[in-house]
Amino acid sequence: MLKLFEYNWQVRRDWFDWSELVSEEELMKKRVGGLGSILPTLHHIVAVEYGWICGGIQGKAVDIPSFAEFASLRQIRDFSDRCHAEVAPFVYEWSDLLEDRIMIDITDDGEREAHTYGEVMRHVIAHEIHHIGQFSVWAREIEKKPVTANLIGRGLFPQPDHP
Repeated sequence: MLKLFEYNWQVRRDWFDWSELVSEEELMKKRVGGLGSILPTLHHIVAVEYGWICGGIQGKAVDIPSFAEFASLRQIRDFSDRCHAEVAPFVYEWSDLLEDRIMIDITDDGEREAHTYGEVMRHVIAHEIHHIGQFSVWAREIEKKPVTANLIGRGLFPQPDHP
């Protein structure tokens, strides 16, 4: 699971770098899927990871500013860096002993839902991977090469010796 978080974090950084080369108009242009455009979707990815892990699992009081409070790509990237600094230690300290612990989520309708920590962690991973696919489609729509979504070759795993 750790390697998939590291993968998501690498790809997220790559999308932030990619976004620096695209006009703000394109980053905010209405599109089909996700949150409707690139910048709000980047904010959403960070907010979901931070909210589920720090707020939900760890039970910390979290302040997740709305997208409207951000005026630039730089501010969203800074928000991502701040959230990452809080999320990463928990991810790196993950233990199988946490897998079946229960977190109670309060839905938007006020209902209580129980989820295991393991389910939530995997949801967060899958959620970001889903949006990575959306970014790739949107990049092609504006005739820009997307960030590679390839897990292989990112240096996350030791390379085997060749025979």
